[in-house]
Amino acid sequence: MDRIFSHGPNKCPIAGCNRTLRKHRFRKQTFEDIQVEREVDIRKRVAAIFNRREDEFATLLDYNNYLNDVEDITFNLINKIDVEESEAKLASYASSHGDEIIHNATVASQEAENFSAVQAAEREQGKMRREAARREEEEEKREKREGRQNVLNRLAAGANVREVEEEGHKVHLKKRLDRKEQAERQRQLTASAADIKTNGSGFTIKGLKTRKPPEKEKPFDPFESYKYKAKNYQMMDRYEWSWLNDLRDNTVIQAGGYDIQEFHARALCEAFSGLGVFVMEEKKDVDLAEGVFNTSAVSTAAAADVAMS
Repeated sequence: MDRIFSHGPNKCPIAGCNRTLRKHRFRKQTFEDIQVEREVDIRKRVAAIFNRREDEFATLLDYNNYLNDVEDITFNLINKIDVEESEAKLASYASSHGDEIIHNATVASQEAENFSAVQAAEREQGKMRREAARREEEEEKREKREGRQNVLNRLAAGANVREVEEEGHKVHLKKRLDRKEQAERQRQLTASAADIKTNGSGFTIKGLKTRKPPEKEKPFDPFESYKYKAKNYQMMDRYEWSWLNDLRDNTVIQAGGYDIQEFHARALCEAFSGLGVFVMEEKKDVDLAEGVFNTSAVSTAAAADVAMS
């Protein structure tokens, strides 16, 4: 390999293979199975071109369809199915989305660097916590030994027990204040690590670019909120009629779901349906056949006269 490709690109030495190879493209084999090695190479090459992110899609269905198309191309290249067509799709997409590919690759690289920085900060923070806990434990043991020896020495010297107790309370209070200060330092370290994780810009949410919550389902309305309002009459809530009152109070009718107001509405609608309808005025611009609407015209004219009177 060094002899053939050390002076630049050259053709593959295998008989029948006319591909041009370069020395810097050779690498050591990672997997024992060469087919697995080949599949990994193809997937890396396809993923470097089709590197769109989930937050670039409006819906999850669009993102899944995109992933399905990419997997189809990858499958064809791995299994040598329609290789020329798949290579043409790769080249066409790379040429038409060059800026997006570079941008997404830069974003992915930045995310990897941020993740490494977060991991390093977390490791450093854990190391500092362990070191602080170790120092605190040693300090606590030392203070206990010194405090016990100090109390014994003072009691042996004839000190007042009450004074020794008060001083012990003061020491205990001082330790509590020291713990609070240490907890505050720990909180600041945690906040700094979180700031590194989010680049100082608050929470980072990864996902679709627009997540709209679904609208609350409305009750089924077959008439689409259309409300009928009568023009010639106004229906009352109750009409005093003994027959209707008997029906209204009949539990057998109520159990079946019958509403007496439906009877009122239907009766009034039928009673006033003919008012305001004048056939001759509606058909005055139409040439009617002779003798067809004579009877209707007379009836309509009579109804008009009655309405006017």
